[in-house]
Amino acid sequence: MEEHLGTRQILSYSLLPCVLFLLSTKFLLHKRKKRNLPPSPFALPIIGHLHLLKLPIHQTLDSLSKKYGPILSLQLGSYLAVVVSSPSIVEECFTTNDIVLANRPRFLGGRHLLNYNNSDMGSADYGDHWRNLRRISVLEILSTSRLTSLFSIRRDEVNILTRRLYSVSSHGYAKVELRSMFFDLTSNVIMKMVAGKRYYGEDVKDTVEARMFREILKEFIEYISMIQVGDMIPILQWVDFTQDFKKLYRLNNRMDMFLQGLINEHRHDRERNTMINTFLTLQEQQPEYYTDEIIKGHILVMMIGGTETVATAMEWARACPGDGLGNRMMTLTLGSLIQFFEWERVGDDKIDMTEKTGISMCKVDPLELLCKARPSLNVLLS
Repeated sequence: MEEHLGTRQILSYSLLPCVLFLLSTKFLLHKRKKRNLPPSPFALPIIGHLHLLKLPIHQTLDSLSKKYGPILSLQLGSYLAVVVSSPSIVEECFTTNDIVLANRPRFLGGRHLLNYNNSDMGSADYGDHWRNLRRISVLEILSTSRLTSLFSIRRDEVNILTRRLYSVSSHGYAKVELRSMFFDLTSNVIMKMVAGKRYYGEDVKDTVEARMFREILKEFIEYISMIQVGDMIPILQWVDFTQDFKKLYRLNNRMDMFLQGLINEHRHDRERNTMINTFLTLQEQQPEYYTDEIIKGHILVMMIGGTETVATAMEWARACPGDGLGNRMMTLTLGSLIQFFEWERVGDDKIDMTEKTGISMCKVDPLELLCKARPSLNVLLS
């Protein structure tokens, strides 16, 4: 009896992949017949076109666009994606049809890590809640008057960067690596705006808290930079082969505890001009809406948007609300570096501009240049 039962179980498990293959093939063919989709490559059952996505992703999509046209469709597991490479079509998508294309897929990271159940401005569905969060960002957090009042933060951090470069280049050209310096600069500016604290650099006050923050943020950015196959093929979430989901939950708990600690700390210190205190004031007025989860989600958007992507400006109607901060940071930083330092290439070879795939596009090899302080800076800092 037991041998017969075991044989039936083995037979059932053997037939399961075949059944899934037939069902997925029928499903994909049915979807393609029913929809009027743009052209696309041949799709495999279940995974669709996932096997075509080679790194760097943007170059892969560029090659596919050259073959199939300026608009094509890709079946990424259970998700349908439309790739648009024509500037005129992109403009139409983000102006005329921006509301139709406003929503984002609800990925696992959005539910449990990045977006507190997709409730922040970066992932919430388009509607009253999203519009309110954007209004708060534009008027309360990133308005012109608000950014002007926080000029001292940007000035002080750029001065710290200037002194850091001066310390190694005051006596002649020195080789410097700029990516890490720019990351420290933008991270400190954002976190001083958010919580009134610096977490990067040699003069950080609370080294234990700073080290914890740096570890969590590094792991956080590494995680959301990866493509999670379980998001594209939900059935794989049932069996966590790579232990990614367990790592996700642990990281979520660490990040949540850290952010909650910042909020609790600001409840006993309401004098600081920070983003957290702005939200706590709104929470006193509407406690049922501005919950701690909403505040923590907004902090995360600021952290990632400010430290990794540096809030670039967009030309479309629904422009990034952080473009004012991004422009101010770029002009002040570049102006200072050009005014106070002389710059040369390291060697005669051209700078390697090979791209690295991540949240934002950056070079595979960090930018290294030769830097020498100008005499005017020697007078100011000596």
